[in-house]
Amino acid sequence: MKVNPYLNFDGNAEEAFNFYKSVFGGEFTANLKMSGAPGMDGLSKEERNRTMHIGLPIGKDTILMASDTMPSMGHILRKGNNNYISLHPESREEADRLFNGLSKEGEIEMPMEDQFWGDYFGSFIDKFGVNWMINYNEQYT
Repeated sequence: MKVNPYLNFDGNAEEAFNFYKSVFGGEFTANLKMSGAPGMDGLSKEERNRTMHIGLPIGKDTILMASDTMPSMGHILRKGNNNYISLHPESREEADRLFNGLSKEGEIEMPMEDQFWGDYFGSFIDKFGVNWMINYNEQYT
């Protein structure tokens, strides 16, 4: 299983990742804006330009990942919610097992579902306040 750090920013994820890129080198694996997601037409110009997902390889098997929060959707960046542990299991079954086990008695943000970007994904805060993402994509197994 791969484990990648996932960061949240308040509108400056791309700026931060351009900085990280200047240090680590390499190329972004993704740099998607909120405007590319379905149902985002009603957002302000500023929020449509926020980063939905960005990734930068920082090691052989590690990708630093991030997104911007969405204030209009009630997201508030607080110290402590700017980090997620992003697990990338090797099967849907393992993704479900990890999600169901780790989220027990926690707060589910997004249930495990097939997403428009092609992955099987879910996120939650466990009962100890740790933020987790479970992300399965058969293309990367």
